[in-house]
Amino acid sequence: MKTTGASNNQNKQRGEWAEMRFMARASEQGLLVSKPWGESCRYDFAVEHDGKFLRVQVKSTISRKKTSYNYHFSGQPYTREQIDFVAVYIVPKNVWFIFPIDVILKNTSNVILSPHLTVSKHGAYKEAWHLLRGERRATHTRRGQTRSVQKFAECRPRRTEN
Repeated sequence: MKTTGASNNQNKQRGEWAEMRFMARASEQGLLVSKPWGESCRYDFAVEHDGKFLRVQVKSTISRKKTSYNYHFSGQPYTREQIDFVAVYIVPKNVWFIFPIDVILKNTSNVILSPHLTVSKHGAYKEAWHLLRGERRATHTRRGQTRSVQKFAECRPRRTEN
């Protein structure tokens, strides 16, 4: 029996399934994945690459908005102190969007994702696993200008140690 998760309408079960998909995909991308014990952390996973750890919150959506997909961030908003990235999985398309938390904080509670478009508002974050490895990759903006998606360390102010 083929299970895609798309028919899994119960949010909790679909979320757990998406977390398993994240662990497998992140491992395929050369990341070490750890899951905190219990459910008291605001992040779902810590990913490690070259000795650096980042906190990732995993979300999934099957919600359509015309030809795109919608993810609504409900409940208490996340902060930079709680998580570093949000990974949103579009179940019917088997596509991940990897967002630095600063990108999510700049948006309203809804994010529209268009994996079928070559260029879109959030296209730079489609399958952007390189961000979790601290790498850069050139992307193209709507006007055809080349820019780079910054690595995580450059996306937000550095923390100072006491």
